[in-house]
Amino acid sequence: MGRRALVAVAVLLVLAGGLVLTGCGAETVQPLPETVVGAVPTTPEAKGDPVAGKAVFLTAGCKSCHTLKDAGATGTVGPNLDQAKPPESLVVDRVTNGKGVMPSFSGQLSPKQIADVAAYVSQATKG
Repeated sequence: MGRRALVAVAVLLVLAGGLVLTGCGAETVQPLPETVVGAVPTTPEAKGDPVAGKAVFLTAGCKSCHTLKDAGATGTVGPNLDQAKPPESLVVDRVTNGKGVMPSFSGQLSPKQIADVAAYVSQATKG
């Protein structure tokens, strides 16, 4: 191999080394955001029926933990709902997600039943 060929190989190795180093994390590249066209589908919230909600309250175990005069419930494990006067949105959140000693009922009650019991508790306590 002649001197000229050795110089050419050396130049190629230097260039290749530079390319390898450049591709090895010398620079952090972030993906560009994509624009989404259209509306994001949402599930409409179920409108609660207080009459149906009372039936849910009486059969789903609510009365064993909560006090609620309208339902004849005298439970003492959870908050006294007559005193707490929770707004409907809070009842939906607590029944759906649980908190503290209260379990989530999302696997046992349908979204409509949760909306119904929330409407009932809110209406019965004027929360």
